[in-house]
Amino acid sequence: MPNQGFLISFEGGEGSGKSTQIVRLRDKLTQAGKDVIVLREPGGTAISEQIREIVLSAKNVGIAFTTEVLLFQAARAQIYRELVLPSLEVGKIVLMDRTRDSSVVYQGMVRGFGKELIEQLNDISTKNTVPDLTILLDVPVEIGLKRQMDNGGANRFEMEDASFHERVRQAYLELAKSQPDRWKIVDASLPVDDVDIQVWAEVSAKLGL
Repeated sequence: MPNQGFLISFEGGEGSGKSTQIVRLRDKLTQAGKDVIVLREPGGTAISEQIREIVLSAKNVGIAFTTEVLLFQAARAQIYRELVLPSLEVGKIVLMDRTRDSSVVYQGMVRGFGKELIEQLNDISTKNTVPDLTILLDVPVEIGLKRQMDNGGANRFEMEDASFHERVRQAYLELAKSQPDRWKIVDASLPVDDVDIQVWAEVSAKLGL
């Protein structure tokens, strides 16, 4: 479709290197003459960043899982209305550090709310928008958690035990393998430059660059 943008999401567990790879991909796409915007969930707008502070804060370990579900969706609805949908409408490539699939994995599959319920909420929050391409940066739990520890600090999810993070990893792999046309799995345990090469191969192929 003319003037139609392209939405690329990055998913993965803690310490998978999403932020690093998104910056590298942004630079490559910009050099290729593409109009690119980088966003993160939760966050990206004034309201969504305030919600991020609540939902990720290590001080809020007592937060109800239902509250968690709804706060993530509230942040998502805001960033889609303010930034994602307008950017796609004018033909931009939107790179997102997490979006709707994070809720499917963390709240739907791991927290037990069910994929169907979360996807219904996702459709409301995103106005039925699904990424054109999703890169899963897959990394063994022990490697990812060590990376996070080395970076210092821990949010509420990073404080969960290793078994929780293993369930997250397996849920991501299950989801990715069930939708191979949209999802591409990249071995994020490799050196950063090697991961970069894999990511660019998938994206350039999808965009025909």
